[in-house]
Amino acid sequence: MEKLKIAGGYPLKGTIKVSGAKNSAVALIPATILAESPVTIEGLPDISDVATLKVLLEEIGGTVTFDGDDMVVDPTKMVSMPLPNGKVKKLRASYYLMGAMLGRFNKAVIGLPGGCHLGPRPIDQHIKGFEALGAKVTNEQGAIYLRADELRGARIYLDVVSVGATINIMLAAVRAKGKTVIENAAKEPEIIDVATLLTNMGAKIKGAGTDVIRIEGVETLNGCRHTIIPDRIEAGTFMLLGAAAGEGVLIDNVIPHHLESLTAKLREMGVPIEVGDEHIFIGKGEVLKAVDVKTLVYPGFPTDLQQPFTSLLTKAEGSSVVTDTIYSARFKHIDELRRMNANIKVEGRSAIINGPVTLQGAKVKASDLRAGAALVIAGLMAEGMTEVTGLEHIDRGYSNLVEKLEGLGATIWREKMTEEEMEQQKSL
Repeated sequence: MEKLKIAGGYPLKGTIKVSGAKNSAVALIPATILAESPVTIEGLPDISDVATLKVLLEEIGGTVTFDGDDMVVDPTKMVSMPLPNGKVKKLRASYYLMGAMLGRFNKAVIGLPGGCHLGPRPIDQHIKGFEALGAKVTNEQGAIYLRADELRGARIYLDVVSVGATINIMLAAVRAKGKTVIENAAKEPEIIDVATLLTNMGAKIKGAGTDVIRIEGVETLNGCRHTIIPDRIEAGTFMLLGAAAGEGVLIDNVIPHHLESLTAKLREMGVPIEVGDEHIFIGKGEVLKAVDVKTLVYPGFPTDLQQPFTSLLTKAEGSSVVTDTIYSARFKHIDELRRMNANIKVEGRSAIINGPVTLQGAKVKASDLRAGAALVIAGLMAEGMTEVTGLEHIDRGYSNLVEKLEGLGATIWREKMTEEEMEQQKSL
Protein backbone atom coordinates (compact mmCIF):
# COMPACT_ATOMS: atom_id res chain seq x y z
CA MET A 1 0.00 0.00 0.00
CA GLU A 2 1.09 3.53 -0.74
CA LYS A 3 0.33 7.02 0.51
CA LEU A 4 0.49 10.35 -1.30
CA LYS A 5 2.57 13.19 0.13
CA ILE A 6 1.94 16.78 -0.94
CA ALA A 7 4.00 19.80 0.05
CA GLY A 8 1.48 22.64 -0.21
CA GLY A 9 1.95 26.24 -1.20
CA TYR A 10 3.79 25.75 -4.51
CA PRO A 11 2.03 27.68 -7.31
CA LEU A 12 0.96 25.58 -10.29
CA LYS A 13 1.69 26.78 -13.80
CA GLY A 14 1.81 25.26 -17.27
CA THR A 15 -0.15 22.78 -19.37
CA ILE A 16 -1.87 19.60 -18.21
CA LYS A 17 -3.44 17.07 -20.58
CA VAL A 18 -6.73 15.31 -19.90
CA SER A 19 -6.96 11.53 -20.40
CA GLY A 20 -9.81 9.51 -21.88
CA ALA A 21 -13.08 9.45 -19.95
CA LYS A 22 -13.20 6.98 -17.07
CA ASN A 23 -17.01 6.90 -17.10
CA SER A 24 -16.97 6.09 -20.83
CA ALA A 25 -14.19 3.51 -20.57
CA VAL A 26 -16.03 1.38 -18.02
CA ALA A 27 -18.99 1.07 -20.43
CA LEU A 28 -17.11 0.94 -23.76
CA ILE A 29 -14.98 -2.03 -22.68
CA PRO A 30 -17.96 -4.27 -21.74
CA ALA A 31 -19.68 -3.16 -24.99
CA THR A 32 -16.96 -4.98 -26.97
CA ILE A 33 -18.51 -8.28 -25.80
CA LEU A 34 -21.38 -7.63 -28.25
CA ALA A 35 -19.16 -7.74 -31.34
CA GLU A 36 -18.33 -10.75 -33.51
CA SER A 37 -14.85 -9.49 -34.45
CA PRO A 38 -12.05 -7.43 -32.84
CA VAL A 39 -12.75 -3.93 -31.47
CA THR A 40 -10.10 -1.24 -30.88
CA ILE A 41 -10.75 1.52 -28.34
CA GLU A 42 -8.25 4.35 -28.66
CA GLY A 43 -7.10 6.67 -25.86
CA LEU A 44 -8.12 4.72 -22.76
CA PRO A 45 -6.97 6.15 -19.41
CA ASP A 46 -4.31 4.28 -17.43
CA ILE A 47 -6.51 3.54 -14.40
CA SER A 48 -7.21 0.49 -12.26
CA ASP A 49 -10.84 0.18 -13.46
CA VAL A 50 -9.58 -0.40 -17.01
CA ALA A 51 -7.09 -3.03 -15.76
CA THR A 52 -9.88 -4.77 -13.81
CA LEU A 53 -12.17 -4.89 -16.86
CA LYS A 54 -9.34 -6.30 -18.98
CA VAL A 55 -9.03 -9.24 -16.55
CA LEU A 56 -12.81 -9.77 -16.51
CA LEU A 57 -12.96 -9.93 -20.33
CA GLU A 58 -10.10 -12.44 -20.30
CA GLU A 59 -11.95 -14.54 -17.70
CA ILE A 60 -14.82 -15.05 -20.17
CA GLY A 61 -12.48 -16.01 -23.02
CA GLY A 62 -11.65 -12.67 -24.63
CA THR A 63 -8.19 -11.79 -25.92
CA VAL A 64 -7.16 -8.30 -24.78
CA THR A 65 -3.97 -6.52 -25.85
CA PHE A 66 -2.66 -2.98 -25.47
CA ASP A 67 -0.76 -0.76 -27.85
CA GLY A 68 0.02 2.27 -25.68
CA ASP A 69 -3.35 3.75 -24.69
CA ASP A 70 -5.24 1.67 -27.27
CA MET A 71 -7.00 -1.54 -26.25
CA VAL A 72 -7.74 -4.28 -28.77
CA VAL A 73 -10.42 -6.76 -27.72
CA ASP A 74 -11.02 -9.97 -29.67
CA PRO A 75 -14.41 -11.23 -28.42
CA THR A 76 -14.81 -14.13 -30.86
CA LYS A 77 -14.09 -16.90 -28.32
CA MET A 78 -15.98 -15.35 -25.40
CA VAL A 79 -18.45 -17.56 -23.53
CA SER A 80 -21.09 -16.77 -20.93
CA MET A 81 -18.93 -17.65 -17.93
CA PRO A 82 -20.37 -16.73 -14.53
CA LEU A 83 -18.56 -13.81 -12.85
CA PRO A 84 -20.01 -14.10 -9.34
CA ASN A 85 -17.49 -12.02 -7.37
CA GLY A 86 -13.72 -11.47 -7.25
CA LYS A 87 -12.77 -8.62 -9.60
CA VAL A 88 -16.45 -7.70 -10.11
CA LYS A 89 -16.52 -6.46 -6.53
CA LYS A 90 -13.81 -3.90 -7.26
CA LEU A 91 -15.79 -1.57 -9.48
CA ARG A 92 -19.30 -0.23 -9.61
CA ALA A 93 -19.50 -0.30 -13.41
CA SER A 94 -19.12 -4.09 -13.52
CA TYR A 95 -22.89 -4.02 -13.92
CA TYR A 96 -22.39 -3.14 -17.62
CA LEU A 97 -21.28 -6.75 -18.07
CA MET A 98 -24.92 -7.69 -17.39
CA GLY A 99 -26.33 -5.80 -20.36
CA ALA A 100 -23.49 -6.76 -22.71
CA MET A 101 -23.54 -10.49 -21.86
CA LEU A 102 -27.32 -10.58 -21.93
CA GLY A 103 -27.26 -8.96 -25.37
CA ARG A 104 -24.66 -11.41 -26.72
CA PHE A 105 -25.55 -14.68 -24.96
CA ASN A 106 -29.13 -14.14 -23.65
CA LYS A 107 -27.81 -14.98 -20.18
CA ALA A 108 -25.36 -13.75 -17.54
CA VAL A 109 -24.34 -14.31 -13.93
CA ILE A 110 -22.70 -11.24 -12.41
CA GLY A 111 -21.81 -10.54 -8.77
CA LEU A 112 -23.38 -7.48 -7.21
CA PRO A 113 -21.19 -4.49 -8.17
CA GLY A 114 -18.65 -2.83 -5.89
CA GLY A 115 -16.83 0.52 -6.29
CA CYS A 116 -17.12 3.65 -4.16
CA HIS A 117 -19.41 3.57 -1.13
CA LEU A 118 -21.76 6.48 -1.80
CA GLY A 119 -24.87 5.20 -0.06
CA PRO A 120 -27.68 3.33 -1.80
CA ARG A 121 -27.34 3.23 -5.58
CA PRO A 122 -29.86 0.53 -6.51
CA ILE A 123 -29.86 -1.21 -9.86
CA ASP A 124 -33.64 -1.60 -9.91
CA GLN A 125 -33.99 0.49 -13.10
CA HIS A 126 -31.45 -1.75 -14.85
CA ILE A 127 -33.42 -4.84 -13.82
CA LYS A 128 -36.72 -3.23 -14.86
CA GLY A 129 -35.25 -2.68 -18.34
CA PHE A 130 -33.88 -6.22 -18.66
CA GLU A 131 -37.22 -7.69 -17.62
CA ALA A 132 -39.07 -5.50 -20.13
CA LEU A 133 -36.79 -6.95 -22.85
CA GLY A 134 -37.82 -10.47 -21.82
CA ALA A 135 -35.16 -11.53 -19.30
CA LYS A 136 -35.88 -13.31 -16.04
CA VAL A 137 -33.77 -11.72 -13.29
CA THR A 138 -33.09 -13.33 -9.90
CA ASN A 139 -30.73 -12.61 -7.01
CA GLU A 140 -29.11 -15.85 -5.88
CA GLN A 141 -26.45 -15.89 -3.15
CA GLY A 142 -25.26 -12.36 -3.84
CA ALA A 143 -25.14 -12.67 -7.64
CA ILE A 144 -27.58 -11.47 -10.29
CA TYR A 145 -28.77 -14.23 -12.65
CA LEU A 146 -30.18 -13.10 -16.00
CA ARG A 147 -31.82 -15.56 -18.38
CA ALA A 148 -33.83 -15.06 -21.57
CA ASP A 149 -35.08 -17.38 -24.31
CA GLU A 150 -34.80 -14.36 -26.55
CA LEU A 151 -34.72 -10.59 -26.11
CA ARG A 152 -37.49 -8.54 -27.68
CA GLY A 153 -37.66 -4.78 -28.04
CA ALA A 154 -39.88 -2.86 -25.62
CA ARG A 155 -40.90 0.62 -24.52
CA ILE A 156 -39.12 1.35 -21.22
CA TYR A 157 -39.71 4.40 -19.03
CA LEU A 158 -37.01 5.03 -16.43
CA ASP A 159 -38.56 6.15 -13.13
CA VAL A 160 -35.25 7.83 -12.23
CA VAL A 161 -32.81 9.40 -14.70
CA SER A 162 -29.89 6.96 -14.54
CA VAL A 163 -26.74 6.91 -16.66
CA GLY A 164 -26.01 3.31 -15.71
CA ALA A 165 -29.51 2.03 -16.50
CA THR A 166 -29.66 3.97 -19.80
CA ILE A 167 -26.37 2.46 -21.01
CA ASN A 168 -27.10 -1.03 -19.69
CA ILE A 169 -30.50 -1.23 -21.39
CA MET A 170 -28.92 0.12 -24.58
CA LEU A 171 -26.29 -2.67 -24.47
CA ALA A 172 -28.94 -5.37 -24.09
CA ALA A 173 -31.33 -3.87 -26.64
CA VAL A 174 -29.00 -3.44 -29.64
CA ARG A 175 -29.19 -7.18 -30.43
CA ALA A 176 -32.82 -7.71 -29.31
CA LYS A 177 -35.53 -8.42 -31.87
CA GLY A 178 -37.56 -5.37 -32.83
CA LYS A 179 -37.62 -1.80 -31.58
CA THR A 180 -36.75 -0.53 -28.10
CA VAL A 181 -37.61 2.95 -26.86
CA ILE A 182 -35.95 4.24 -23.65
CA GLU A 183 -37.89 7.20 -22.22
CA ASN A 184 -36.58 9.58 -19.54
CA ALA A 185 -33.09 8.51 -20.59
CA ALA A 186 -29.98 10.19 -19.18
CA LYS A 187 -28.21 12.65 -21.51
CA GLU A 188 -24.57 12.48 -20.36
CA PRO A 189 -21.80 12.74 -22.98
CA GLU A 190 -20.66 9.23 -22.01
CA ILE A 191 -23.98 7.85 -23.29
CA ILE A 192 -23.34 9.47 -26.68
CA ASP A 193 -19.82 7.98 -26.63
CA VAL A 194 -21.15 4.45 -26.04
CA ALA A 195 -23.89 4.92 -28.66
CA THR A 196 -21.22 6.08 -31.15
CA LEU A 197 -19.17 2.91 -30.55
CA LEU A 198 -22.25 0.69 -30.92
CA THR A 199 -23.30 2.52 -34.10
CA ASN A 200 -19.79 2.02 -35.53
CA MET A 201 -20.25 -1.68 -34.74
CA GLY A 202 -23.48 -1.73 -36.78
CA ALA A 203 -26.15 -0.92 -34.19
CA LYS A 204 -29.13 1.27 -35.11
CA ILE A 205 -29.51 3.92 -32.39
CA LYS A 206 -31.20 7.32 -32.59
CA GLY A 207 -31.59 10.01 -29.94
CA ALA A 208 -28.55 9.38 -27.73
CA GLY A 209 -27.97 12.58 -25.76
CA THR A 210 -31.72 13.29 -25.58
CA ASP A 211 -34.30 11.93 -23.14
CA VAL A 212 -35.73 9.48 -25.69
CA ILE A 213 -33.46 6.86 -27.27
CA ARG A 214 -34.75 4.59 -30.06
CA ILE A 215 -32.98 1.34 -30.90
CA GLU A 216 -33.74 -1.01 -33.78
CA GLY A 217 -32.27 -4.41 -32.91
CA VAL A 218 -29.80 -6.11 -35.27
CA GLU A 219 -28.69 -9.75 -35.45
CA THR A 220 -24.94 -9.19 -35.35
CA LEU A 221 -22.42 -6.48 -34.56
CA ASN A 222 -18.94 -6.17 -36.04
CA GLY A 223 -15.62 -4.91 -34.77
CA CYS A 224 -14.47 -1.32 -35.36
CA ARG A 225 -12.09 1.42 -34.16
CA HIS A 226 -13.36 4.03 -31.71
CA THR A 227 -11.67 6.98 -30.01
CA ILE A 228 -12.88 7.70 -26.47
CA ILE A 229 -13.96 11.22 -25.48
CA PRO A 230 -11.85 13.27 -23.02
CA ASP A 231 -12.71 12.87 -19.34
CA ARG A 232 -14.88 15.86 -18.38
CA ILE A 233 -14.57 15.06 -14.65
CA GLU A 234 -10.77 14.92 -14.79
CA ALA A 235 -10.82 18.16 -16.80
CA GLY A 236 -13.11 19.73 -14.19
CA THR A 237 -10.81 18.57 -11.40
CA PHE A 238 -7.86 20.24 -13.16
CA MET A 239 -9.89 23.44 -13.60
CA LEU A 240 -10.59 23.44 -9.86
CA LEU A 241 -6.97 22.84 -8.83
CA GLY A 242 -5.93 25.57 -11.26
CA ALA A 243 -8.37 27.95 -9.58
CA ALA A 244 -7.27 26.79 -6.12
CA ALA A 245 -3.48 26.84 -6.46
CA GLY A 246 -2.61 28.00 -9.98
CA GLU A 247 -0.96 30.97 -11.56
CA GLY A 248 -2.09 30.17 -15.09
CA VAL A 249 -3.01 26.58 -15.95
CA LEU A 250 -3.91 25.43 -19.48
CA ILE A 251 -6.05 22.28 -19.58
CA ASP A 252 -5.58 20.53 -22.93
CA ASN A 253 -7.74 17.87 -24.67
CA VAL A 254 -11.16 18.98 -23.41
CA ILE A 255 -14.62 19.42 -24.88
CA PRO A 256 -15.56 22.79 -23.32
CA HIS A 257 -19.29 22.24 -23.95
CA HIS A 258 -19.19 19.35 -21.44
CA LEU A 259 -17.98 21.72 -18.70
CA GLU A 260 -20.29 24.70 -19.08
CA SER A 261 -21.93 24.33 -15.65
CA LEU A 262 -18.54 24.34 -13.87
CA THR A 263 -17.17 27.15 -16.06
CA ALA A 264 -20.19 29.32 -15.16
CA LYS A 265 -19.72 28.72 -11.41
CA LEU A 266 -15.98 29.47 -11.52
CA ARG A 267 -16.61 32.72 -13.39
CA GLU A 268 -19.26 33.59 -10.80
CA MET A 269 -16.56 33.13 -8.14
CA GLY A 270 -14.21 35.51 -9.96
CA VAL A 271 -11.89 33.03 -11.66
CA PRO A 272 -10.56 34.31 -15.04
CA ILE A 273 -11.28 31.69 -17.73
CA GLU A 274 -10.47 31.60 -21.44
CA VAL A 275 -12.15 28.89 -23.52
CA GLY A 276 -10.68 27.56 -26.77
CA ASP A 277 -11.82 24.82 -29.15
CA GLU A 278 -10.08 22.00 -27.27
CA HIS A 279 -8.57 23.73 -24.25
CA ILE A 280 -9.51 25.85 -21.23
CA PHE A 281 -7.15 28.34 -19.58
CA ILE A 282 -7.61 29.04 -15.87
CA GLY A 283 -6.09 32.31 -14.71
CA LYS A 284 -5.40 33.40 -11.14
CA GLY A 285 -8.38 34.91 -9.34
CA GLU A 286 -7.21 37.53 -6.83
CA VAL A 287 -10.35 37.43 -4.66
CA LEU A 288 -12.79 34.53 -4.85
CA LYS A 289 -16.46 35.01 -3.94
CA ALA A 290 -18.68 32.45 -2.21
CA VAL A 291 -21.27 30.72 -4.43
CA ASP A 292 -24.04 28.18 -3.98
CA VAL A 293 -23.99 24.94 -5.97
CA LYS A 294 -26.61 22.24 -6.47
CA THR A 295 -25.71 19.00 -8.26
CA LEU A 296 -28.08 17.88 -11.00
CA VAL A 297 -28.13 15.36 -13.81
CA TYR A 298 -26.34 16.48 -16.99
CA PRO A 299 -26.20 19.22 -18.20
CA GLY A 300 -26.43 20.41 -14.58
CA PHE A 301 -23.50 20.63 -12.15
CA PRO A 302 -21.90 17.14 -11.90
CA THR A 303 -22.09 15.30 -8.59
CA ASP A 304 -18.59 13.98 -9.39
CA LEU A 305 -17.20 17.54 -9.07
CA GLN A 306 -19.05 18.44 -5.87
CA GLN A 307 -16.29 17.18 -3.56
CA PRO A 308 -13.34 18.83 -5.38
CA PHE A 309 -15.39 22.05 -5.63
CA THR A 310 -15.89 22.04 -1.85
CA SER A 311 -12.11 22.23 -1.37
CA LEU A 312 -11.89 25.33 -3.57
CA LEU A 313 -14.76 27.01 -1.69
CA THR A 314 -12.70 27.06 1.53
CA LYS A 315 -10.74 29.84 -0.21
CA ALA A 316 -13.81 31.94 -1.09
CA GLU A 317 -14.98 34.97 0.89
CA GLY A 318 -18.32 34.40 2.58
CA SER A 319 -20.63 31.45 3.10
CA SER A 320 -21.20 28.89 0.31
CA VAL A 321 -23.79 26.11 0.25
CA VAL A 322 -23.19 22.90 -1.71
CA THR A 323 -26.24 20.65 -2.11
CA ASP A 324 -25.95 17.15 -3.57
CA THR A 325 -29.30 15.99 -4.94
CA ILE A 326 -27.77 12.84 -6.47
CA TYR A 327 -25.86 11.03 -3.67
CA SER A 328 -26.73 11.91 -0.09
CA ALA A 329 -23.64 10.12 1.27
CA ARG A 330 -21.16 12.13 -0.80
CA PHE A 331 -19.89 14.22 2.13
CA LYS A 332 -17.40 11.81 3.67
CA HIS A 333 -14.56 14.15 2.67
CA ILE A 334 -15.87 16.92 4.95
CA ASP A 335 -14.44 15.44 8.15
CA GLU A 336 -11.06 15.13 6.43
CA LEU A 337 -11.17 18.77 5.25
CA ARG A 338 -12.00 19.80 8.82
CA ARG A 339 -8.76 18.12 9.92
CA MET A 340 -7.09 20.59 7.58
CA ASN A 341 -8.76 23.61 9.28
CA ALA A 342 -11.77 23.91 6.95
CA ASN A 343 -14.84 25.59 8.44
CA ILE A 344 -17.61 23.33 7.10
CA LYS A 345 -20.76 21.82 8.54
CA VAL A 346 -23.16 19.33 6.98
CA GLU A 347 -26.91 19.74 7.22
CA GLY A 348 -28.85 16.96 5.47
CA ARG A 349 -27.91 16.95 1.79
CA SER A 350 -26.01 20.24 2.04
CA ALA A 351 -22.56 21.36 3.17
CA ILE A 352 -22.09 24.95 4.37
CA ILE A 353 -18.58 26.27 3.81
CA ASN A 354 -17.40 29.46 5.50
CA GLY A 355 -14.28 31.15 4.20
CA PRO A 356 -11.72 32.13 3.50
CA VAL A 357 -9.54 29.92 5.68
CA THR A 358 -5.92 28.87 5.34
CA LEU A 359 -5.83 25.09 5.12
CA GLN A 360 -3.16 23.27 7.12
CA GLY A 361 -1.42 20.08 6.04
CA ALA A 362 -2.63 16.94 7.84
CA LYS A 363 -2.93 13.16 7.56
CA VAL A 364 -6.19 12.42 5.74
CA LYS A 365 -7.86 9.43 4.09
CA ALA A 366 -9.77 9.25 0.79
CA SER A 367 -13.07 7.44 1.29
CA ASP A 368 -13.92 7.35 -2.42
CA LEU A 369 -12.60 8.47 -5.81
CA ARG A 370 -13.76 12.11 -5.87
CA ALA A 371 -13.10 12.58 -2.15
CA GLY A 372 -9.51 11.69 -3.04
CA ALA A 373 -9.46 14.44 -5.67
CA ALA A 374 -10.85 16.90 -3.11
CA LEU A 375 -8.07 16.06 -0.65
CA VAL A 376 -5.36 16.39 -3.31
CA ILE A 377 -6.64 19.88 -4.18
CA ALA A 378 -6.76 20.75 -0.48
CA GLY A 379 -3.19 19.50 -0.05
CA LEU A 380 -1.97 21.67 -2.93
CA MET A 381 -3.62 24.72 -1.29
CA ALA A 382 -2.54 23.97 2.28
CA GLU A 383 0.42 25.19 4.32
CA GLY A 384 2.84 22.40 5.16
CA MET A 385 2.72 18.67 4.37
CA THR A 386 -0.43 16.68 3.60
CA GLU A 387 -0.48 12.89 3.61
CA VAL A 388 -3.32 11.16 1.75
CA THR A 389 -4.09 7.46 2.15
CA GLY A 390 -6.75 5.41 0.38
CA LEU A 391 -4.96 5.82 -2.96
CA GLU A 392 -6.73 2.75 -4.39
CA HIS A 393 -9.76 5.02 -4.81
CA ILE A 394 -7.81 7.76 -6.64
CA ASP A 395 -6.16 5.18 -8.91
CA ARG A 396 -9.60 4.05 -10.08
CA GLY A 397 -10.24 7.31 -11.92
CA TYR A 398 -7.16 9.52 -12.35
CA SER A 399 -4.46 8.44 -14.79
CA ASN A 400 -0.83 9.27 -13.84
CA LEU A 401 -1.98 12.02 -11.48
CA VAL A 402 1.36 12.51 -9.72
CA GLU A 403 3.27 12.91 -12.99
CA LYS A 404 0.69 15.32 -14.38
CA LEU A 405 0.79 17.52 -11.27
CA GLU A 406 4.59 17.45 -11.16
CA GLY A 407 4.47 18.86 -14.70
CA LEU A 408 2.67 21.92 -13.27
CA GLY A 409 5.29 22.40 -10.56
CA ALA A 410 3.59 20.57 -7.67
CA THR A 411 5.76 18.94 -5.02
CA ILE A 412 3.96 15.60 -4.76
CA TRP A 413 5.11 11.98 -4.54
CA ARG A 414 4.04 8.46 -3.56
CA GLU A 415 5.61 6.56 -0.67
CA LYS A 416 5.24 3.01 0.54
CA MET A 417 3.39 2.76 3.84
CA THR A 418 5.07 1.07 6.80
CA GLU A 419 3.54 -2.11 8.26
CA GLU A 420 2.44 -0.05 11.28
CA GLU A 421 0.70 2.49 9.04
CA MET A 422 -1.05 -0.29 7.11
CA GLU A 423 -2.34 -1.80 10.35
CA GLN A 424 -3.64 1.63 11.40
CA GLN A 425 -5.44 1.95 8.07
CA LYS A 426 -7.20 -1.38 8.55
CA SER A 427 -8.50 -0.29 11.91
CA LEU A 428 -10.02 2.98 10.54
